[in-house]
Amino acid sequence: MIARVYSGSLRGVDGYLVEVEVDIAFGLPHFTTVGLPENAVKESKDRVKAALKNSGLAFPATRITINLAPADIRKEGTGFDLPIAVGLLAAQGLINGDRLARYLLYGELSLDGRLKPTHGVLPMALTCREGGFAGIILPRANAREAAVVREIAVIGVETLSEVADFLQGRLELPPEPAPTIDLDRAATVELDFADVKGQEQVKRAMLVAAAGGHNILLVGPPGTGKTMMARRLSSILPPLAFEEALETSKVYSIMGLLPPGQALLTTRPFRPSHHTISDAGLVGGGRNPRPGEVSLAHHGVLFLDELPEFKRQVLEVLRQPLEDGVVTLSRASGTITYPARFMLVAAMNPCPCGYLGDPRKPCRCTPKQIQGYQSRVSGPLLDRIDLQVVVPAVPFKDLADTAVGLTSQAMRDMVVAARAIQAQRFAGSRTYANAQMSPRLLKKYVQVDDAGRRLLESAMDRLGLSARAHNRILKIARTIADLDGQENIATLHLAEAIQYRSLDRRLA
Repeated sequence: MIARVYSGSLRGVDGYLVEVEVDIAFGLPHFTTVGLPENAVKESKDRVKAALKNSGLAFPATRITINLAPADIRKEGTGFDLPIAVGLLAAQGLINGDRLARYLLYGELSLDGRLKPTHGVLPMALTCREGGFAGIILPRANAREAAVVREIAVIGVETLSEVADFLQGRLELPPEPAPTIDLDRAATVELDFADVKGQEQVKRAMLVAAAGGHNILLVGPPGTGKTMMARRLSSILPPLAFEEALETSKVYSIMGLLPPGQALLTTRPFRPSHHTISDAGLVGGGRNPRPGEVSLAHHGVLFLDELPEFKRQVLEVLRQPLEDGVVTLSRASGTITYPARFMLVAAMNPCPCGYLGDPRKPCRCTPKQIQGYQSRVSGPLLDRIDLQVVVPAVPFKDLADTAVGLTSQAMRDMVVAARAIQAQRFAGSRTYANAQMSPRLLKKYVQVDDAGRRLLESAMDRLGLSARAHNRILKIARTIADLDGQENIATLHLAEAIQYRSLDRRLA
């Protein structure tokens, strides 16, 4: 007898529907799984057999064939345990197919029949909705995560026996209620810009970066507050929109990194990476490609401290995601795309000893050493960083000042106001901030007068800026005008934007 159960698998951060076909035929006991299963899927036969027997349910001692369709796409993960077990019961006539056809099943089984938490539940719930199913049956520990998708019934279960009783109508299980998600609430500020003494110009640059979603590089001697300010950037970013939260949570769901009991990420991620990271760890990869730090920082912040200490090949792989907002990984089995729309915040010293340009300590490096150190950051990568800011040493009078500076909450309010203008400007598109403007949108929304055009032309010639740098200056000027609540870009907005590109000449 043949039974058909519906489940799903992951391809990138998206799920797709999988038909689990179970055939029980006469012959010597044998269990075969076809349809390009990877090792974890092949091993499910041992978990399923033990789970059925230890749950008091029948396991057929005959020839069993499991087909996972479509058969030309590799299947990964342990989520097929539950649909295979239920398919075996249905093939024996122990479960009625009427209710079974209305639900998508996904979950890992333990040997005693309990359902264990499984990765990738959120994409599976979205696949269930898109497939037109009434609901999804999965481990109770994952039910709250899946209940974010409100259009389907999420049935959380503890054991395989509960699933069998529910599908037979002997047990009624209430759907998991949709969780209350408040994305508009202000995040608790533990790291506040009010703690930063002095550095008003750098704070202004961080404000501009947050308001427009721009990448920023901080260059200065040790101890000037580069890392301190970078870690506080998250405190001034605007709340996540629901679609942004959903996209980011899908990445964390497939990696199993959603906090226990939390249905959706409600704050923008901040991902610091050490300079020993590999290119696969940063942008994703591996034999079975997995997301890297750039995808985990989607709609948030990726922080690279001591930028020149990263391996050259690691930094160069950042160029494509910085430009396109996605990471494309090509393997023999196919191509996978992961989202990577993040803000890059990088910090570096100006030279190997760190004190080039410091008025208090002389630099001990030779010109050749300085050039070699700075050239570790390539021109093409530097070209993709919108704001390049010098962070000078903090004078004693600023350190001793007891006055409280601009707080993160005040800066956040200004960022939210600027982002509201941008949301209205880009309504109906997938553009969330000025930094993401395409050339077409840039031409539509960024207009400069004759005085501004002359200023920009002079800066292009004097600093030797590229066409990409030209466009980034215009985007930054648009953000500065939004912070000022101005519809038109004035010459002073362009002048401020140009000063944030002054390191193009120093670090080239």
